Order: sequence, then C-alpha cells, then structure tokens
Amino acid sequence: MLRDKSLIPLSHQHQKALALCVRIDRAQPVPDANLQAWQEEIEQHFEQEIKIHFSAEEQVLFPSASRFPELIPLVKDLIADHAALRESFSQAEARRMPAETLPAFAQQLSAHIRKEERQLFERLQQLMNSDELADLGARLEGALKDAAQSCILTNEATKLKPRR
Repeated sequence: MLRDKSLIPLSHQHQKALALCVRIDRAQPVPDANLQAWQEEIEQHFEQEIKIHFSAEEQVLFPSASRFPELIPLVKDLIADHAALRESFSQAEARRMPAETLPAFAQQLSAHIRKEERQLFERLQQLMNSDELADLGARLEGALKDAAQSCILTNEATKLKPRR
C-alpha cells in the first residue's frame, strides 16, 4: 500500500535506520579495532534522530493507534521493542556492546521497523480517514521537528569496503 503522507516522515527515518542495519550486517565480522567506531555511530543515530523518533511514536502515534482496540496488542509490543532497543543503544553509548551482539541488534531494530511499517502503518491507513491522518501528520511533524535533518556520515572504520 502506498504510504500516506502523514506517515512519510517516520518512514524516511525508518529508511535511515534500516540502512544502518544493512551496513552492520555487511560489516560482519566487525574487528575489535572498529567496535568503538560502530558504537559511536549507533549512539549518534540514537541521539540525533531515533530518540526523537521513539518519543514522537510514543507520545503521538501510539496513543492514536490505541484508539483502535485491535491495535492495542501491537502497540504494547512496539513499546516493549522500544524499551529493549533503548537498552541496546545505552550499551553502545557506554561502549559496552560486544561485537558479537551487533548483528542481533541490527536484526532487532530491523524487525521492529518492519513491524511498524507493515502492520501498524498499513492498518492505521485503513482505519483512519483522511482528516484523522492529516491531524496525525501535523502532530507528528511537531514532535519530529528537533530531529537532525542532515545525514549521519560514516567514519573510516564503519565505511564499508568494496567486496572483491
């Protein structure tokens, strides 16, 4: 289904986070010498965008979705995902995320995003009328205004090398 314009800002942020997940997967195994750089990049993503993204979802999107009884279990599941992901981001910030857990982190973040896109967003677009979606979009825009509008640049240690 085509994404409603009210949800596009969240979807764009999802795309950036999915790109990070793909890069983590392709970088495996991450050498110990590059682990700190990966953790710094993960922290940067969280601080500049994902923290604000989670807050917008929890304060605007999830309450709107919870108006529909059928979506309440999904919303509860997504909130639990946020808590688990925050713990992973906290480990990266403290530089305590072991290299062997990077792929699991990328899988967890990717699965969460796909659940929002494929289940929550799709169903909201079916359940909400155009006025409700427009109101949701305006409230999300306000909640996302402080997110970084620039690209997060990789550093030498996290830049993927061409495959031979």
